[in-house]
Amino acid sequence: MALFNQSLEITQRIGDVRTQAMTLHQLAFIYANKGDVEQAIALFNQSLEIINERIGNVKGKAATLHQLASIYANKGDVEQAIALFNQSLEITQRIGNVRTQANTLWWLGHLAEQQGEYTKAISYLQPALEILQQLKSPDAESVSASLNRVICNS
Repeated sequence: MALFNQSLEITQRIGDVRTQAMTLHQLAFIYANKGDVEQAIALFNQSLEIINERIGNVKGKAATLHQLASIYANKGDVEQAIALFNQSLEITQRIGNVRTQANTLWWLGHLAEQQGEYTKAISYLQPALEILQQLKSPDAESVSASLNRVICNS
């Protein structure tokens, strides 16, 4: 964290906004993993502001929205999480970032399952599974298990 903070100071001083946004994103991820959710949200939002206003990095925006959404989901703020996941999903579909798209669909399926919306959950999990199988991702097994569980419950 100390090194990321040093990097952040340097990037701010020299005006390297792209690296600044990435550093804020990484710091936010560390804070989220440490359980400091509010600091993580603040840093992700700072990163998102730079991405939106200064550099227009749509892939970075999708990743940051995805991370923010997962934090809100883990906090139990399902509505906010779904809204952010949907924003991330729209971007990933537009730019063809299939890995993040699959992970976002997986999250949306999980949230729909938690709310007892099994048909909706299936509509998210099925395409997530197809993408992950095409990528030969080991995550395909977990999504397949989630899909089977949802089908059995519906």
